[in-house]
Amino acid sequence: MTVMTFEPSMPRVSLSDSARTFLTQKIKIKHAVGLCFSVKKSGCNGFKYVLDFIDKPSTEEHLVIINDDELKLYVTQEALPYVNGTEIDCVTEGLNKVIKFINPNSSAECGCGESFSV
Repeated sequence: MTVMTFEPSMPRVSLSDSARTFLTQKIKIKHAVGLCFSVKKSGCNGFKYVLDFIDKPSTEEHLVIINDDELKLYVTQEALPYVNGTEIDCVTEGLNKVIKFINPNSSAECGCGESFSV
């Protein structure tokens, strides 16, 4: 058994291979620099995940989580306590591709998957 502890100096958000491929394609189409991962108050459980395309990250507001040649993922400082340890996945549902968030900090999610609480 492995025990993981929260280390503020080591933020972790990961992408599955399918999410990396899907999001890299979307970034190229939008001609963006990368994606910003954040949360906002919303929904029946308190918070909603937000992925926004960005042209210029703010070093004061954003932490670089993934930084490679094709994909840059930034997380806002205020979202990090809520999303640290989250895996972002992309799954196919019928004819659509859907982004899913596997968040170990989430204590509850609404039935439609739009919001979560910690």
